[in-house]
Formats: sequence, structure tokens, C-alpha cells
Amino acid sequence: MDDLSDVVTVPLENSNFVKPFRMLFKHAGKDRLWDLVKVHESVAIIIFNTSKNKLIFVRQFRPAVYINSIPQEDRTNPIDTKKYPAKLGFTLELCAGIVDKKKTLAEIAAEEVLEECGYKIDPDKLEYIIQFHSGVGLSGDPQTVFYAEVTDEMKVSSGGGNPEEGELIDVVEMSISEVEDFLSQKSVPSPGGFLFGLQWFFNKKASLFAPEVNPY
Repeated sequence: MDDLSDVVTVPLENSNFVKPFRMLFKHAGKDRLWDLVKVHESVAIIIFNTSKNKLIFVRQFRPAVYINSIPQEDRTNPIDTKKYPAKLGFTLELCAGIVDKKKTLAEIAAEEVLEECGYKIDPDKLEYIIQFHSGVGLSGDPQTVFYAEVTDEMKVSSGGGNPEEGELIDVVEMSISEVEDFLSQKSVPSPGGFLFGLQWFFNKKASLFAPEVNPY
């Protein structure tokens, strides 16, 4: 996971995942333009293991986070990975995935839980939380968030993502107190949806498993 080398940046000519385009419009009587990126809709799942009283997350390397951890003047080809090691690009996130199949959002979410974290769940048992728009300045893509409770008996594999798609994922288990400590840091290597999901969990669920926890 920490082995990183031969990092270079090149122009994007075509992609199966992002499509840049420009929108021209008139707003408040003025002609305007905005550069946008079309990306897939996605799902994310807050997972709580009731056998262990632990939240289940994923840790993975995010190239965008890595590059943005490097000063512009040092983004030369190749990037010095000794000076800027892979750890700069690792994030802690909710289990999540893009919507690229003709299935319900709950079915896709259940598949992601199995693929990334190794738990087999019934899509009908997922609790719908909310849908919101992420990347509002660039993509505006919708993400739907679910909540799932799992047990050790539901664990059927080690997870780790789909290697055929280049995924390399670590499954991370954290107790409620460990999550509280994580959130007490001034800076966390996590996206906004992850922070929202934890806030929801502490508001709605945490007291059921740790009565001493004060809702955020």
C-alpha cells in the first residue's frame, strides 16, 4: 500500500469516469460561463458492526489528495516520492462506490459493502439517510448515503475492493471512542461526506451502543 514510484502527471485526453465541458448561460442579465466535469452518481454507507461495537471504514490512496499535498513548484515529472511519500495521499472514508449499473441504489450499496468490506447484507435492510450534491463548484454529482448494521456472522470475505478495477483498500475498524479521538484533530484526511456520516451516526445511533456518548 505504501509503495509509490514513477509518479508523473500528463494531460487528460479521454476518460471513462470524468467528462469536462463548459456551460454558457445568462444570469441576472449577464452572459457567463462555467467549466464543469460530468462524473458518476455515487452511494456511501455508514457501517456499524454490532458484534464488536465498531464502525467500519475504508482506507485508500487518493491521487487527487496526494497531488494537492505537494507544492505547485514541486509537481515536476517525475515527482520525488521520497520527499513526498504515499502516506500523503491516504484517506479514511465511508465505504462507497459509483452508480454504474442498472440496479437500485440500495442494491449497488450492498454490493459495495461486500466488495470493499466483506460483509454480505440484504439491500432491504439498508437504512436510507439522505441524498446530497458533492463537488457543487465542479460536478454537482448526487451522492446517496445509507446506514447498515452488520455482525461478525455476516463477514464472508476480507473485502479490499475490486483488483480488476485497480482498487487497493484497507478495511479499518474503529470503536466509538477512537472515532471521537479521530474527529478531535485539527485536520483529518477525510472527505466532507465522511464527516457528515459520522455526525449523523453520533446524533442518531451512537447512544444505543455507548450511552455515555453525547450527541454532536
